[in-house]
Amino acid sequence: MIELWESDGPADARLARGAGGMLAAFNEAGVLTAADVHVATRTAELAGEPDESVRLAVALAVRAARHGSVCVDPVALAASADTALPLPWPAAEDWLDRVASSPLVRSSVLRLESGLVYLDRYWREEQQVHDDLVARLSTTAPAAADPAALAATAERLFPGEGYAEQRAAVLAAAGQWTTVLTGGPGTGKTTAVAGLLALLTEHEGPLRIALTAPTGKAAARLQEAVEEVQQQDRFTDDDRVRLAGLSASTLHRLLGWRSGSRTRFKHHRGNRLPHDVIVVDETSMVSLTMMARLLEAVRPETRLILVGDPDQLASVEAGAVLSDLVRGLAVRAPQAVAALRTNHRFGSTIGELAQALRDADADRVVTLLTSGRADASLVDPTDPAATAAVRKRLTDHAVAVRAAAIGTDPAAAVRAADGHRLLCAHREGPWGVAHWNHQVERWLGEATGSPVGAAWGHEWYAGRPVLVTANDYGLGLFNGDTGLTVVDTDPEQGERLRVVMADGRLTSFAPSRLGDIETLHAMTVHKSQGSQAADVTVLLPDPDSPLLTRELFYTAVTRAQQSVRVVGSEAAVRAAVATTAQRATGLRQRLSGT
Repeated sequence: MIELWESDGPADARLARGAGGMLAAFNEAGVLTAADVHVATRTAELAGEPDESVRLAVALAVRAARHGSVCVDPVALAASADTALPLPWPAAEDWLDRVASSPLVRSSVLRLESGLVYLDRYWREEQQVHDDLVARLSTTAPAAADPAALAATAERLFPGEGYAEQRAAVLAAAGQWTTVLTGGPGTGKTTAVAGLLALLTEHEGPLRIALTAPTGKAAARLQEAVEEVQQQDRFTDDDRVRLAGLSASTLHRLLGWRSGSRTRFKHHRGNRLPHDVIVVDETSMVSLTMMARLLEAVRPETRLILVGDPDQLASVEAGAVLSDLVRGLAVRAPQAVAALRTNHRFGSTIGELAQALRDADADRVVTLLTSGRADASLVDPTDPAATAAVRKRLTDHAVAVRAAAIGTDPAAAVRAADGHRLLCAHREGPWGVAHWNHQVERWLGEATGSPVGAAWGHEWYAGRPVLVTANDYGLGLFNGDTGLTVVDTDPEQGERLRVVMADGRLTSFAPSRLGDIETLHAMTVHKSQGSQAADVTVLLPDPDSPLLTRELFYTAVTRAQQSVRVVGSEAAVRAAVATTAQRATGLRQRLSGT
């Protein structure tokens, strides 16, 4: 079924006025937007391509990238289209032949491979990621220390059968340049990373280590988690000394921003990163473009550890890189993929929910949410008493965060903000972020007697959580970074509002310096990736929402450390479990050779 958009009327900006023929029909039906039509039309005109079926293939490739796919299989898309939708699909038997003979393909504007149509940029990036990974896998393995000594250290760090998976993963990673470390929540991925770093620094001496993640929040959490793991008894004082001073950064910071470019960086194939070990957490969030930029910047003799959960949502941008790596390398180089499956959060309903979602077991998911457990519940949105309890939880949290923000400890205020997170599938509408941010601000104003929020003319206020929505290289802030507005007392200026960014460093900024900012009482599930909260409330949309997928539900549930409440109908829960997100890529096939 093709996801369609619904027109708001003749003035809808997504309608391509002046378009004709096949592109106009697909635009008016809600398959293509005006941007898809205009890009396809202009590109075809420049290449001298009059064939409407080829122009449609271009528009569908542009649409695919907008929806997160790297390429499009136009024939399969036409075959899967709703037959009740009267659209003039080209004849399947010669459509790809017409694309193949187009000047757009001859000039490499379009790429056609194995029935998949790519825009040139994504074809090149996918091929580059494949080539760089294959080159790394074929490079001679790092010089190994005494195997018995390595095994002894691994046994010390991961003793007994309970940690056999982590011990095996660490020993494998020590003997190769590239490792993909996967696992769900509670399987000990960060513990494995900390143990690997301790093992390597003990046997190979001082190493230049980079810890990185796609967002500031994810990077801060990685750093905190690695530091916490080091406090466990099996880590010695010598381990802690060798790992002292480790800090995590975003991938953008690691690669180094370049003025005037969003996709090119200071470090590249001609100016490699200097590190001996690079650990990338939350790799599921890494787009194809960013993975290409990372791989070209990593030295061949650098150990690269890609950590993540392939069952989570893929990147907001095009690609499903982690999933492709896991499935593709399982065929080409199975030793490069280390999967942790044992859950160490014993008794956690969240872990059971995550497993039920991975198994696509809707009955089990519903049972876990409705069994009366304290750490997981399903809230009927039509039950006034139940929704009143949700309102109280949201209001109490906002009030507590505001009180902490007025206090004298910014770090404590940030921790208070991380105590709860409200997650939505949509940005707009009754189940969307915009609506619920306004709702929480209204309830906060009623509870405190101080109206807050833009609707009351008080956009900035103590306790306003914020989300950065665009990279600001001048300030060193990046899309996905989060912060909290607090009261700061300056000896000369008195009390003033400052925004403390929760990036592990607690840097602060005047509100007037922040441009691309959103209120964060509620956030989308996509934006929540890389973060966690003790308690999470998930708002599920109607069962027919195109965004309601198993990956989205799984990602939302696994943001919770202690408890999760799901607001939605049982039908919505079952629809989420039954629906998987589909992204078209060719990377898995390239890597596996199929």
